[in-house]
Amino acid sequence: MKDGVDLALAVRLERAEGLANAAYVDARREVQPEIGAEWTEVSGVLAMFDGVGSPITQTFGLGLDPSLDEAGMGRLEEFFARHGAVTAHEVCSFANPAVLSLLSARRYSPIEASVVLVRPTAQDGSARPGAVTVRIVEDAVASGWARVAGQGWGSESAELAGFVEDFGRVIARARGVQCFLAELDGVAIAAGALNISNGIALLAGASTIPAARRQGAQRALLEARLAFSAALGIDLAMVVTAPGSASQRNAERQGFRPIYTRAKWQKVEQLKLNESLPTALSA
Repeated sequence: MKDGVDLALAVRLERAEGLANAAYVDARREVQPEIGAEWTEVSGVLAMFDGVGSPITQTFGLGLDPSLDEAGMGRLEEFFARHGAVTAHEVCSFANPAVLSLLSARRYSPIEASVVLVRPTAQDGSARPGAVTVRIVEDAVASGWARVAGQGWGSESAELAGFVEDFGRVIARARGVQCFLAELDGVAIAAGALNISNGIALLAGASTIPAARRQGAQRALLEARLAFSAALGIDLAMVVTAPGSASQRNAERQGFRPIYTRAKWQKVEQLKLNESLPTALSA
């Protein structure tokens, strides 16, 4: 990884997450066609509809392609309006300042912040031996991978547990995704996902069931996913967290470093309509 952070790297990372979410939307359309999930691209901006209220229903990469203009913004807004969804844009700090002015002029306001962190997939030394083992799950749906993931997030709220389990069933079918289970004495205690997209390893969704925490499952999942990515020739891993959160602190302890921030912008008149669940899930 280069020492410096530049626009080219930001474009690569934002494109990676956008394409990963496009793969998720395609999987949703196959699993639940009644939702009408779809995605489109306008001037390098990837716009997703994954259902009203879904945290995936938004755009990625806004402001990184200078060709976006008023007409392009109009087409993006029409895409969400056609689906009866609020219009939300994920905008990184490398975005063209002219786009921020365009957002303000069209009555958008920032509503949520996140931090993008990266680290090389190569690890210092070999993985630490321990009682926790990790395996790749070939049939994540049949294995109960999504159920384990939901149990891990269930300590936050019953609503979030159900959301993550449903989300996980779709993720397991998305192209580019590998699902991992951590086990202790043959019992699944933690789950994590990896999406290889645009040459980037995106780590997300890792969780441990409450009764099995602090036994090394998260470290084991991280090391397994990094090793898997490195073996494929992928040199860079990415996670997204809420600023100053426990997830960010954990990521930094695991060797990730923050390289830029993002803000989600939404139309002011639609703010009360936004009831999506939090988007930042631990790596």
